[in-house]
Amino acid sequence: MSETDKKTEQVEEKDNVEEIDDTQNNDDDLFNVQLEIQQSDPNSPLYSIKSFNELGLKPELLKGVYAMGYNKPSKIQEAALPIIVQSPNNLIAQSQSGTGKTAAFTLGMLNCVDPAIDAPQAICISPTKELAQQTFDVISKIGQFSDIKPLLYVPELDLPAVVKNQVIIGTPGKILTHILNRKLSIKHLKMVVMDEADFIVSMENVPTQIQQIHRLLPKQIKICLFSATFSQGVENLIKNVVPEPNVDIRLKKSDLGLQRIHQYFIDCGSESNKPFILSDLYGFISIGQSIVFVHTIQTAKTLYEKMKEDGHSVSILYGKDLSTEARFEHLKNFREGKSKVLISTNVLARGIDIPQVSLVVNYDIPLDENARPDPVHYLHRIGRVGRFGRSGVAITFVHDQSSKTKLNNIIEHLGHHIEEINASELEQLDGILKGIRNQLTPLNN
Repeated sequence: MSETDKKTEQVEEKDNVEEIDDTQNNDDDLFNVQLEIQQSDPNSPLYSIKSFNELGLKPELLKGVYAMGYNKPSKIQEAALPIIVQSPNNLIAQSQSGTGKTAAFTLGMLNCVDPAIDAPQAICISPTKELAQQTFDVISKIGQFSDIKPLLYVPELDLPAVVKNQVIIGTPGKILTHILNRKLSIKHLKMVVMDEADFIVSMENVPTQIQQIHRLLPKQIKICLFSATFSQGVENLIKNVVPEPNVDIRLKKSDLGLQRIHQYFIDCGSESNKPFILSDLYGFISIGQSIVFVHTIQTAKTLYEKMKEDGHSVSILYGKDLSTEARFEHLKNFREGKSKVLISTNVLARGIDIPQVSLVVNYDIPLDENARPDPVHYLHRIGRVGRFGRSGVAITFVHDQSSKTKLNNIIEHLGHHIEEINASELEQLDGILKGIRNQLTPLNN
């Protein structure tokens, strides 16, 4: 492995708000986004890095980074890694999924751990079991050359009576319960990561659980909070759990990650026509892997059975009534390509990285808990394509004036364009999807 230049580049300060713009001739969205950075101490210098070698990582972690195929930091990694790895300061960061965010906080967690201490030293709180599993996998891979032992902490999995693992990845309720009953010691805790905060605030009782966990934490502890969007709910959570962040990194609104996603909508005419339009969609075009998002569990089950009857290899994912084991098995089959279509409620809309997905179908318009159009969930749903700066196609079904109005509200909020495509013209998507699948190569290769 060749040594890279280890100079540290200082970011120029402008009125205590830093704007970083990449000037490299690189088309990859990961390296072209613009960030705005605010810091609580105007006299504290801000640094960005251009190489993982500049971070002073433990050699076994640096080896793990390169083994994962990361050759250079993404834009969010350039700005966030010096704070996460080298600084005791708290951090708030905005980052779309698929930008290297998980690898960034993984390095911070692993680097702060003393492998000689058999006790939890870093915790990552994930809103769902699936996201926790994915984060656990990333931590395991980057830390594979170290003696650090991560532990997945989610419902229905057997856990040791005494937890000696140094890094814990789990869901809020499970972590809170085991801290309260003293099965999970926080005596040696140094760092807590709160991932997908905008999803956390949308879940019933979970924001309260996060605040309870925060009140139990040691006073001198590093907290890193990540969110793709910053609603008022997220801002309120920040005030309660990271009231005085030392550094705050935000994306410009133009860099929400939609530029490479071709967005279309289809007017199905009526609700009853939607299953037939979906069948036509899969009949007319040769799709690699795709995700179909629905609003209710019943719709998910109905579509799952219909698509199986039509001869499609299908997986299904939803929250209630589907065991952890079944959820992991369905997701595993989809990841490994054993199934080509995944039907899911919003449980999968956050954070899950499946690079081979080239198409997302919004079978139902994403709505919030008050049945209002939800641009945040729309953003996360279609973000399952366009992973790591790649291209993808997102199709949303509408069927009446109400659903059209809701979709228009979402698109106007995000400031992006969406084209209508007639159900009789689905064949033209085939060429687009074929071109996209041809570029589905690993990042940095």
